[in-house]
This record gives sequence, C-alpha cells and structure tokens, in this order.
Amino acid sequence: MVFNSYTFVIFFALLLALHYAPLPWKIKKINLLWASYLFYALWNPPFILLLWLSTVVDFYMAKLISEQENHLRRKFYLAVSLVLNLGMLSYFKYGNFLLENFTMLASAAGIDFHAPKADIILPVGISFYTFVTLSYTIDVYRKKFLPEKSFLDFALFVTYFPHLVAGPIVRPENLLPQFKTPQQATREQFTWGLFLLTLGLFMKVVVADGWVAETSDFIFGLPFPVNPLDAWTAVFAFSAQIFSDFAGYSICAIGVSLCLGITLPDNFLYPYASIGLSDFWRRWHITLSTWLRDYLYIPLGGNKHGKARTYLNLMITMLLGGLWHGASWNFVLWGFLHGLYLCVERLFRKPGLGNDNLPTPKTFKNFILALLTFLLVSFTWVFFRATTFKGAMLLILCLVGVIQEGPKMLSTIDIYKVWLVTIGLIGWHWYMREKTLKDVTSKLPWWLFGLVWAKLLILIVLSQKSSGSFIYFQF
Repeated sequence: MVFNSYTFVIFFALLLALHYAPLPWKIKKINLLWASYLFYALWNPPFILLLWLSTVVDFYMAKLISEQENHLRRKFYLAVSLVLNLGMLSYFKYGNFLLENFTMLASAAGIDFHAPKADIILPVGISFYTFVTLSYTIDVYRKKFLPEKSFLDFALFVTYFPHLVAGPIVRPENLLPQFKTPQQATREQFTWGLFLLTLGLFMKVVVADGWVAETSDFIFGLPFPVNPLDAWTAVFAFSAQIFSDFAGYSICAIGVSLCLGITLPDNFLYPYASIGLSDFWRRWHITLSTWLRDYLYIPLGGNKHGKARTYLNLMITMLLGGLWHGASWNFVLWGFLHGLYLCVERLFRKPGLGNDNLPTPKTFKNFILALLTFLLVSFTWVFFRATTFKGAMLLILCLVGVIQEGPKMLSTIDIYKVWLVTIGLIGWHWYMREKTLKDVTSKLPWWLFGLVWAKLLILIVLSQKSSGSFIYFQF
C-alpha cells in the first residue's frame, strides 16, 4: 500500500476511527500492529514471515544478551542477530548481483560456468527494517539501554507502518517510550499532521511525478547520446525528482504518524542549500547518515586514528552506504564519489562553511558554494538513476561536453519547466536553510494558510493519474 492511493485513504480513515475510539491503549496498539501488517501485506503477503522472523529473533536475542555476563556468549547472541538480518538482506538484495559477478569472474578466468537465473524478489522495505532491528540489538549489546519487556511494543516498534517500508529509520529511543503511554494527537498536532501529509503528497504526486519524472525517465531511457543541454536538464530533473519523491514520503510518514499522536524524526532539512558535502549528509536522509555514522564509521575508528585512517573509514562507510541503496556497481560508484567528495572536503575544510556546528551566514560566497555542492551532488545522481554503467558513462560524456553531436530530444517547454522547478527548489531551500516549516507557516494569516493548503489539494487531485510508486520502495 502506498500513501498516494485511494486505498490508503480508506485504510487511514478506518484506522483513525479505531485509534480515537474509547478503547484501552493495549487494544489500540494491537490495532496499530495489525494495521501495519496489513499495510505491508497488500504488497506481498508471504514476506510478512521475514518481518516476523526478524522481529522474534531480535527480541529474544536482545534479552539473552542482556541476561549474560559472559562476553563470548554476548557476542554469540549478537552474531545470531547480525547473521540472520544481514543474511536475509544479502540473499534477497544481493543474491542476483553476487551470482552475476561470480559468473563474470568465472568467464574471465576461462571457466564455463552458467548458473540458473535466481529470480529473487526483493521484499519492500527490507533495507529499512533490517537497520531498525539491528540498531536495537547493537544498542542492547552496548548496554545503552535494557531490552524491551513487552513483545507487543517491540513488534510495533519494528513494524509501525508509517516508517516501515521507506523510513525514517527509527531508533528504539524514538518510538518505544511513546508506546508506554496512550498517544493521541492534540487538535494542533492533528491539523499539522494532515497538512504534512498533503505537502508530502504534493511533492510526490505533483512535483516528482507530474513535473519532472517524464523528462528524467525519457532522457535516461535513451540508448544513444544527447546534447549537453538535454543531459543537464535530465540530471536536474532527477535531482528534483529524487528529493521530492523521497522527502515527500518522509513528510507523509511524519504527518500520518503525527495524526496518531506519535512523532517520528525528521529525515530532510533542505539539503539543496547545503554548503559542502558534510553539510549535505547532515541534511539528506538524516536517519540513514546518522545510522552509518553511529554503527559503521565510529566503530571503524572514525577520525581518531590519523588522517589516512579517517579517509579510509569515510570511503568504507560511503561505499557500503552506496551498496545499501542498491545491488549494482552504479550504486557502489555513487557511494565512492560521495566518499571522495567528503575526503577532499575534509582535506581543505575551514570552520563555518557548513562543516561544523557553527552558524553559517547567508552570504553570496556561501550561496555560490551551495550551488557548487548542488552541482556535485547532481553529478552523482547520474549513477543513482542510470540502469546500466554504460548508460551512466554515456550521459556523463554528454554532461562534460565530450559528446556534443547528440540530437536535441527535449522541447523548449520541457527544458524551461525543469529549470524553473530546479531554480525554485534551490531558492526555497536556501530561504529555509535555517528555518522550520512550522515557524514559517505559523506567521501566515489563517486564511492564507488555508488558501495554500487548498491549492496543494487541488493540484494533487488534478495530478493523481500521473502518480506512481515511491522511488525508495526499491531499496
């Protein structure tokens, strides 16, 4: 089930009715749990078993870890959790990829090896809920907190439908304490939650799918080169699409949850106003970047063992972060480029340029640096979007002007539309860089806020036919 469907409207309305009915809190949590399983099952019911297996194993492994004083036994129970979760993730997400590359290596070595096609189906959201459950068992192992006593609360923490299939990637401290006491939204929270749901759907349905997706899909789908203007237009179209699609989903998830009185962490903070790549990763997919920092980069040693080791740790983290997004060398190269950017930036970093906690003034120089950051990030999106390495390199050659004789494929109207959306997106992010949406909207007169909300709803209804699944469902 997706947020941008009429099925979800009916589902959510019924769930709200149950949630605000005069029922005990435990019954309401059971309703939320069953609703979450239904939300997931409407995609592919058998894969609920994987979700259930991960939930049960991690719940009991965490209890065993906590009960043991023997260091080796604690490590063993943690290993069980890691092997199960990462094993399932590796098989379903990387099975075909590993088999294809093994076949290529065997062929290169002169071995005639032909493996049968595996046809492995990737379960929706497995990358997300795997990281959710792993954070729990690892934190219990680190004695950050005691294991959860209530299986119902833990199962709901893992399965809670707003974050289940595409984040935000929640931590135990984000949700488990909220499940201890009855949660209902205040009138202000409920109104704001509905507005966030509307805004997220607008970003997905209107901006991503309605305004830029067609241009991006068209150019990236061509098997031949195009002129540089068309290439850059397609790249900017995808930059707008990936942000509007993914941030739109996160905003929908936060809004839906807020209507139930439960808060989720922010996942995006106007990343196209970032000044440098470190700043970008503090603003883009925040819950993933902090997860990689806390459970990969810091355990590897972080920046505590000299410059060379720091750069190596950055590269390993970003390479694995790229591979987390998808099982192809394109994603590995995408992660490599971001790791390279971070290493070069760290080599030349200066205080106050978005690389630390110091306030960053909105000067013209910093705006130019933000534009440069946007261009560097957009360049890497080529490998994220292209379906093949050959297709990615072909478009790169068009972008840098090595291939200039490609035909003009986009109409003038399509080019203007994409560039206007891109300029508007960057301008909005720069304006909102140090602000919050709640603060900005609270200063509007009620009638103007209502007018903006009504316009968003009208545009969503008019654009609904062009909408598709969220991009991050494939990860």
